[in-house]
Parts: sequence; C-alpha cells; structure tokens
Amino acid sequence: MKIKLVVIGKTDKPYLKDGIDLFLGRIPHYLPFEYQIIPDIKNTRKLSEEQQKEKEGELILAQLKAGDELILLDENGKEFRSVEFAGFLEKKMLGGTKTLIFCIGGPYGFSGKVYEAATAKLSLSRMTFSHQMVRLIFCEQLYRALTILKGEPYHHE
Repeated sequence: MKIKLVVIGKTDKPYLKDGIDLFLGRIPHYLPFEYQIIPDIKNTRKLSEEQQKEKEGELILAQLKAGDELILLDENGKEFRSVEFAGFLEKKMLGGTKTLIFCIGGPYGFSGKVYEAATAKLSLSRMTFSHQMVRLIFCEQLYRALTILKGEPYHHE
C-alpha cells in the first residue's frame, strides 16, 4: 500500500518544516510515501470562504485516481490512540487498499464535494491546531504507527 499526504500550501515556518522533513525521511523506510503540496490559491481576498474551499476542493479531487481512498484530517473526525491508528492502517493494508490519501485542507476546511469523496474523517485531537502544525503532528503519528506495526521501540505503552 502507498500512503500519500496531500496538503494545501507550503509550510512557511522553518521549525515545522524541519520537523516534517525529519519524518518525511523516515516514513519511506516502511512503505511508499508521497507528500503532495497543492499551491495556495492566489487572490483569496476576492473570494468568500466557501469559494476558497470550492477552489481548493477541485485541486484536491484532481489528485484522486481510481482505487484511491481519501481520508480527511478533520476536527470532527474519529479520534484514535496511536495503537488504534496503527491497527486502522494495518486493516487498510490487509484489505487491499492500493493508495491511501490523507488530506489536510486549507484554513477554512473542505468543500462539500471533498467530504462526499472521502471514505472517512480522522481527528488528531479535540483541540484545534493550525493546518500547518497538523502536518507535523500527522507525519509523526504516521511514523509512530508504522513503528508500532513493525514492533520497533519508538512507541512506549
């Protein structure tokens, strides 16, 4: 199985970029992984929040291919403990999912069409994080889940 993380806009804080890069270097040791940055939409001041979500949604949906499964990182999604998230990934691997795409939306979230295309929503916490910070948290949790599945000592429980 391949995992792809799709994000809107580049990471602009060096401390977050450094952390993300650390895990982007580690994750491919476990499975094929791609980090896809969709460029920010230009002239957003002229757009309503809904129009911006629609435009971003079109770009997100353009990333999907037949057989891909889309999971949204969304504050209203299902919460997992790290071990449970590892189990979730393992089921996807054993279930024959070809490409699992996790998506972090822009600052206003996702359009209705993106929600319709998704098979699940995942929340990293009840707390709200910036969409920039979520990238680092998700990459670390993905790495942690993969080490759990391999029985490696990164996670302590």
